[in-house]
This record gives sequence, structure tokens and C-alpha cells, in this order.
Amino acid sequence: MTGPNDSPRPRYRLGVDVGGTFTDIVLTHAEDGTVYTGKVPSDAARPASAVVDGVAGSLARHGVAPEDVEHFAHGQTFALNTVLQRAGARTGLLVTSGFPDLLEIGRLRLRDPIDFFAAPQRPLVERADVREVGERLRADGTVERPLDEAGLLAAADSLVADGVQALAVSFVHAHAYPEHERRAVGLLRAAYPGLVVAGAAELWPEEKEYERTTVAVLAAHVAAQLAGYLGELSTRLRALGLRCPLHITKSNGGVMSLDTGTTEILRAAVETLLSGPAAGVAGAVRLARAAGVDRLITMDMGGTSVDTALVEGDIPYSTDSALGDFPLIIPSVEVSSIGAAGGSVARLDASGVLKVGPRSAGAVPGPAAYGRGGTEPTLTDAYVVCGYLDPEDFAGGAVTLDTAAAHASLRPLAETLGLTVEQAAAATIDVATAMMHAQLVPLLARRGIDATGSRLVAYGGAGPVHAALLARSLNIRHVLVPWSPGTLCAFGALATDLRQDLVTSVGETTATLDDGRLERGWKDLSEQALAWYARQSSALYGPPRLRRWADVQLLGQSFTLPVVLPDDWPPTADSLRTLFADAYRVAYGVDATGSELDVRNLRVTLTAPADLPLPAAVAAGSPRPPRAHTVHESGERRRALRRRRADLPTDTVVHGPVVISAPDTTVYVPTGATARADSLGNLLIDVEAKEGS
Repeated sequence: MTGPNDSPRPRYRLGVDVGGTFTDIVLTHAEDGTVYTGKVPSDAARPASAVVDGVAGSLARHGVAPEDVEHFAHGQTFALNTVLQRAGARTGLLVTSGFPDLLEIGRLRLRDPIDFFAAPQRPLVERADVREVGERLRADGTVERPLDEAGLLAAADSLVADGVQALAVSFVHAHAYPEHERRAVGLLRAAYPGLVVAGAAELWPEEKEYERTTVAVLAAHVAAQLAGYLGELSTRLRALGLRCPLHITKSNGGVMSLDTGTTEILRAAVETLLSGPAAGVAGAVRLARAAGVDRLITMDMGGTSVDTALVEGDIPYSTDSALGDFPLIIPSVEVSSIGAAGGSVARLDASGVLKVGPRSAGAVPGPAAYGRGGTEPTLTDAYVVCGYLDPEDFAGGAVTLDTAAAHASLRPLAETLGLTVEQAAAATIDVATAMMHAQLVPLLARRGIDATGSRLVAYGGAGPVHAALLARSLNIRHVLVPWSPGTLCAFGALATDLRQDLVTSVGETTATLDDGRLERGWKDLSEQALAWYARQSSALYGPPRLRRWADVQLLGQSFTLPVVLPDDWPPTADSLRTLFADAYRVAYGVDATGSELDVRNLRVTLTAPADLPLPAAVAAGSPRPPRAHTVHESGERRRALRRRRADLPTDTVVHGPVVISAPDTTVYVPTGATARADSLGNLLIDVEAKEGS
């Protein structure tokens, strides 16, 4: 407690991102924006330990008392990795009688239609762990067959006796008429109070049966382990002395308060699957906007993949994304992954063509240059051979690069191709650039985006190394490298809004749809959203805003367009007709005015904006003189310089080729390009600038 002459204690906020290799920590002053960053090794077996150790170390290092932290938010890959590795609870599925093959049939889409040897997708629930339940509601809600409660419990008994650890329930038409499914979930929770029971309609009442069922299965599979992780994390952070609200980032680019209640943890299990990449995009958008940029392509490049998002004004969202073999219809930030990153292995295919990835050397043994036992050539080894990394100042001195090992890893590839090692390394980098280019161009075309009008925002450990090369291939002139690209996802956890998405199914044409139903549907969703907001720790967020929208299509079509209802528009069928015609004209160049429409879903999105100051610019000391260096660009040897990021005061301009090292990344500025440090701590690369410009 402060006295009358005491100054108020400083307030801080903590952002954390738990990755597969490192756990990143961002500690920021809540008022002046001063930012401190740190990294600790992740602990796959006990991820909460890495978070607590990282937080404790950061607070001690910078002399911050735990009680002075007013906010904590973190993103994690724990839930996602649990799904991808199928390492969660063995889950049993209870379905309407006659639908035992629901997950195996899926959408009858082949992963690769021209590959005769493609393995079929394997459901998360084994066929032996599916049970049929006597019940049936028709599409209009009338009862075809009452719920067989005794049969339900007998089916559950057999699953539990066989070793099933969690249950998912999904009945036909429950998205619109959930009575049977709700009753079944209640009976099962009463009968098995220690077991996770997930109801599909309770979690996400959308009409797509396969996708809705997948949501329930994912939640059941992950929930118990996620609850254990979050419970341990909360307990240990409290024991450390943190008294502030605790938040976790969501796939939709927002955050939610940590809550281990049954319903909340089930939703968290599926709503946080893509929390890390989503937080990175949110952080990139926040910093880009501050720099006056609203059209950007994000490039989050780590050791395994390059995650990209195409942003025009606002964060892009999708209701049709995928997690490995599994569809995800809960709204999430639209991120696409490209399997060519720092740890990607370079190889020759059966035809003798040079390829990069998708296989990665991972963290262990990692690239040969890391000296951890790796011998295969990777993209990072190619960077080392070409001089794009500073072997004397890599990762803040935490990693010593073995240039001889990098050369040795690439030598067999070079000899087979009839090239020098340097030429093989340059070719490896060129192939990786071409792969990124080839996968990004169709994404741009589908969105109707001209890349030349966008700015590339590069982050992650390897993104700033490769960004200028990719930008040139896409005819993008400007690249923005944030103040701390290696910890941007942790900063994004602090910069994101509170956000909740809700849906209800309609399934009517505008000819029969009653305006009253539209009004009631949106009103009910709005009340649910506000009730959710009331349960959150929202003191440091702005007032909530509600956005009403709908999934609408032409009658007879199978793909919808999102139609947003402005706040001052009435919730009527006529409004949807007008707004859909505008959206359809923009999307397809066709006038759909007067056409009959099919309204599939109503949606409401609640957001409450985060109140976080922008990070203060990186303080530069007395600039030290640059060091001489050599790079190989397209196989040609060039004289270059090496600089440290901390030695570049605001408005300093450096000309390529130059290698700029920082504790969390390396920035490569090629020949013919310049980099300038701005007042926000970013590096702005102009890939077309010339010497003296």
C-alpha cells in the first residue's frame, strides 16, 4: 500500500508463447511500453514447468515483483501437439443408431486424388470405440424414436469397461434440436462424474454433422490433459506470487480467461488448438498498423514450417480450416503452412531434382551447423555456407555455428549435382524460395490480392533471414521485421482482444424465413456472448462490441458467403438480400439481385479490445564499427558487412549485402537492398533500393 508521498508502483504485463523448442517470454511495462524478452527451452513432458521457470527468471532478471504483474496471457501448442500426435485420451463415440461410420466416411474427399497409394485418413476414434444409441429426431424436430436411456448407459458401460477414457456424443439433427443429445450428456456426466463427456451440439451447434462430431471428439480427446496442464500452470503461477488474471490465446485470434469448469475447458480444448500461430498474426497486425501498414502478408518461419496469413485491413478468419487429418469449423485465424523452413532437409528426389522439405531435422539433432549430431543438409546449413548468418554472433551467442559441419553436410549433394558447395547451398536457398512462391501465389489468387501492394512482415527465428529473397520473388518491395521477431507470438498474446464466436443453424430460404426468427436468433446469440464476457477477467479490455453476421448462399448452391449486418441495419430477410447481392458481386462479379437465398447459419462475434501500449523502440548504444564479411549470392562471392541490431539507432540506414544479428533472429539484407531502423524498433527493408538512395 502506498503512502501519501509514495509514487505508485510500476505495472507490468506478461506474454508467453510455448513452442516445441523454446518458450518465449515478453515482459512489458504497462505504461511506457518498455519491453524485455527472453527464451527458455520448452519441456515437452511438463510444459508448465518451462512457463513458470521462464516467468520467474524474467521477473528476477529485471527486478519486477510478482504482485506488480497485472496481466498474464499465453499461447501454447500443447493441445495441437496432443491432437497431431494422437496422444490424448482414448475417446469413445456415441452416435444415433445407423451412423457408426460417420467419422470414417467423412466427406469422401481424397487427400491426393491422383495418388493411387495415398493412405486413407484415420479417424481419431477407432471403429471399435463407436457405439450406436437408439434415438432419432427428424429434420423438423419431431420424434421418430425416443432416446433409449438404458441402452445409452449400457453402451457407455461397455466403452468404459473396455478402457475408454473420455466420451463424445453426437446425434443426428442435434444442432437444431438438441433435446436428446443434451439429455444423453447429462445422464453420462451423472453416471461418470470423473469422465470427460463432450456433446457436439453443446460445443458447436452447426449443421455439418461430420465436422460437428469432430469438434466433440477433439474436445474429449484433449480436455483432460489440457485441464491438467492449465491447472498446474495456474497453481504454480499463483505460488510464484502472481495475483493477476490469467488468460490463454484462442485460435480465433482472441483470448479467454483460464477456467477449469467442465464446459469452459471443453470449449478451450478446441478453441485454443491454433493459439500460437493466431497470436503471431495478431501481434504482426498490431505492429504493422502502428507503422501505417494495413495490407500485409505475414511470414512466421521457424524450423519446421512457414506459416503465412494474408491480411487486408483486418485479421483473416476461416470456418473451414484443418488440423492434419481433421476439419475444424470453429472460426480461426486463416493461416496456411508451407513445409520449407530452417530445419527442412535438402535432398534429391527419384528424378534427381533438388527438393527442400517437408521433412525437418527438428530441434534434435537439428541442422548440422548446430553441432548436435545432425549430418543431413538443411536450409539453415545453406544459410551458413552462403554467409547469411553470423557464426560469431548467432542467437545472442547461445549457439555456436559449426561452419565446417554445414559445408560437410552439403558436400555430397554438391558432388552429385556437379556444383561447388557454395553453389549447392545457393541452389537450396533458391529452391526454398521457389517453393514458398509457388504455394503463396495460388493463395493470393484465391483472395484476389495483388502482392505488389502488400508488405511482407517477417518473424519467427528464420523469417527475417529469408524475407527479402521471398519478397523479391513476389515483386513485393517492402519488408517489415518487427522489433523482436523471435518473440512476436508472445507479444501477440498480450495484444489480442477478448473474443468469442457463437453460431446457430437456420436452414431456411429468404422466401419462408420469418424476420422474427432472425431477430430472435441474433438476440439469443448476443445474450450468450455477453454472458460469456461477464465471466471473463475484462478489467484491462475495452467495452465489448458485437458483430452480427450470417452464412448465406444462393438456393441450390453448396458454398456460403459471410454477410455482415451493420449495426444500424434491421435484422430482416430484405437486409440479407441486399447485403448478399453486394458480397456476391464483389466475390464473383455477378449480380445476384432478386435471387432466392438460403440462410444456413446466424453468427455473433464479441470482441473487447486490448489496452496495451506499443513497445518502446530498441535502445541503441554507441554504434560499434561493422565487421567485414563474405556472402554467396546465387553462387557468386560478394564482400559484405556484419552488424548488430542493437547498434542501429533510429533512422540508421544500412546497405546490402549485410547480415544483422540479434539475440532472437538474424536479418539478411541482400545486394541492392537497404534496411532502416524506425522509431518503433522495426527494421524496414526496401529490396529495390540502390546504393546511395
